[in-house]
Amino acid sequence: MTTTPPKQPLCQSLVATLTLSLIVGFCHFASAQTPVSFREQIAPILQEHCVACHCAKRAEGGYRLDTVEQLIKPGDGAASPVVASKSLESEWIVRMKHADPDLRMPLDSEPLSQGSIDTIGQWIDQGAKLDGILPSEPLWSVIPPQTYRAPPEHYPVSLPITAIAFTADGSQLLSSGYHELIAWNPADGALMSRSPNQTQRIYSIVQAAEPTKWYVAGGTPGTLGEVRLLNRTSNLVEQVIARGPDVALDVAVRPGNQEIAVAMADNTIRIIELEKNEIRRVIASHGDWVIQLSYSDDGKRLGSASRDKSAKVADADTGELLVSYPGHGAAVRGIASIQDGKQWISVGADNKIHRWEVENAKKVAEVPLGGEPAKIVKDDGSIWIPDADKHWYRFELANNAIAAKQPGHEDWVTSVAVHRGTGRLATGSIDGSIRVWNLADGALIKAWVAKP
Repeated sequence: MTTTPPKQPLCQSLVATLTLSLIVGFCHFASAQTPVSFREQIAPILQEHCVACHCAKRAEGGYRLDTVEQLIKPGDGAASPVVASKSLESEWIVRMKHADPDLRMPLDSEPLSQGSIDTIGQWIDQGAKLDGILPSEPLWSVIPPQTYRAPPEHYPVSLPITAIAFTADGSQLLSSGYHELIAWNPADGALMSRSPNQTQRIYSIVQAAEPTKWYVAGGTPGTLGEVRLLNRTSNLVEQVIARGPDVALDVAVRPGNQEIAVAMADNTIRIIELEKNEIRRVIASHGDWVIQLSYSDDGKRLGSASRDKSAKVADADTGELLVSYPGHGAAVRGIASIQDGKQWISVGADNKIHRWEVENAKKVAEVPLGGEPAKIVKDDGSIWIPDADKHWYRFELANNAIAAKQPGHEDWVTSVAVHRGTGRLATGSIDGSIRVWNLADGALIKAWVAKP
């Protein structure tokens, strides 16, 4: 007599089948797990959240990770930051997950997201591979240029106007925004267009050789700086021209040459050859931020204004320092060349305009201002100066005198642009407002808050 085994209940059979499927699926996932890229996934997390406190200038706990070589070396505590294939033994993961906020990293900041911690752990468990990156490479340099987040449709608050510029025909006024460049109608303040995919903050807007293309310089303070080439016809970023470990503060185009100079908050000036899109020279003569640059009209000399209390002039071909002017005794905020680079105008935190000669750094004139100035603009025989005393100034080179001192802003004036063709001057303020003025008599034409 044949005995038929009892049938397994349907629900029990389904549970067994589902469990087996999950086990098989998990094993397949584990074996086919996508490799984590240090260059594309890990380095950006470290650069954004960790480098500010663990770099050459500020190595908290004796630990640095601003280069690939440094990030694998222990700090003062001697614990290994990264133990290949063992994430739970790696100090990175221990500190990122620590329950004590005084020991958790990043310190004095929001904890990393669980997703970021998991990605870092996964990279370590996969062997902590470095994608063939040279150990000496700075962390910022290995990160591919990114597509930035979209700006908000409407700004909840106004932002300081850190850069403005007229288009060639004067029909549009470009201003800094949050991850975007914004175009306004200078006649009525109407919003005309928005160009996204820019750095978090913009500090310089300079027209390239083609009228539709612009160099947009900025970055995220203490993290990354870039100069992006924007095509305003297509509204696309065509190239990332220059990069650095801190913000790019200014761009100057060399007359008659295919190169630009970039002022960086890492204390350097980067000379970029545009045809090859490569660094031709790095000038490291300053001891603090380089704030503004100016070429002489003949393109033979390059002037720089720095927070290190000096203005300098270098040979534009060789980078050789020709003179350092120490007359301000305070941070120098702006510089402009006159007389083909034989003389220079600079302004600084001593609240003064200085006119001086390259030969022997001899001071020619000194004129007081009402407050601390920002970057200046040279136009024909005038120097235009935005100032923290809520005014803008026009300084006449012919007689070394202030020809106009115009009130009208409610807070610091931070930027200025001039367009002779339309007879207009534009100013931006730290409170986010823009004013457009008549050059002839200083009359106010239009005022608005630059907040989409």
